[in-house]
Amino acid sequence: MRIATWNVNSITARLPRLLAWLESSGTDVLCLQEAKLAEDQFPFDQLRELGYEAAVHADGRWNGVAVLSRVGIEDVVKGLPGDPGYEGKHEPRAIAATCGPVRVWSVYVPNGREVGHPHYAYKLQWFEALRAAVAGDAHGSRPFAVLGDYNVAPADDDVFDVTAFEGATHVTPAERAALTALRETGLSDIVPRPLKYDHPYTYWDYRQLAFPKNRGMRIDLVYGNEPFAKAVTDAYVDREERKGKGASDHAPVVVDLDVQPS
Repeated sequence: MRIATWNVNSITARLPRLLAWLESSGTDVLCLQEAKLAEDQFPFDQLRELGYEAAVHADGRWNGVAVLSRVGIEDVVKGLPGDPGYEGKHEPRAIAATCGPVRVWSVYVPNGREVGHPHYAYKLQWFEALRAAVAGDAHGSRPFAVLGDYNVAPADDDVFDVTAFEGATHVTPAERAALTALRETGLSDIVPRPLKYDHPYTYWDYRQLAFPKNRGMRIDLVYGNEPFAKAVTDAYVDREERKGKGASDHAPVVVDLDVQPS
């Protein structure tokens, strides 16, 4: 069974690439972030032609998450239980679904903007709500994973130059402590192998030739419970999908599991 996560940075802008990648990659379940469209604009018909069902939580703004599956979708939960909200609004940043033998969350963690900003406090509160929401499944016997754009690099090696982020978000002790607390529910970091260079970066800024220079970050993560982690046979960053005209600034992270899709 093949499961992946990808911040597509607008399904509307990336639809031809998304459909082509689904056809060529053999992915059974794909967690998407930054859909940037309303649910009634989602390309259900095009995906159905490729054999995929979709569960979507989106409102047409900058967020939006989805789970695509060709092995069934059940027990969908839209939104994060206990979501603290930002400026009185609960943003569409999380969706859960059971796809065959595996349960997944697709998450788009708040960016945080800058240290000390209200959005940074919201980010930490959101992480705490995520930790509480997934704790039960994390300890369960069913393969379970939280996949998505976490907007945090777990370690210094997960950014091209940690000194370039001094005083900035994505690398602060508080954000990394939130990741540690999430893992302590019973989840492991499924670290993918890079297809080029030494580090499996998943995000490269569009500016300053960041991708050709490999000035990247590993912020798209797969956190799986013990049954999920034990079933992993391979994990990699599909860096090729970051290349070319019209690419997202994120690459897909792909995980192969030794479980039957059923």
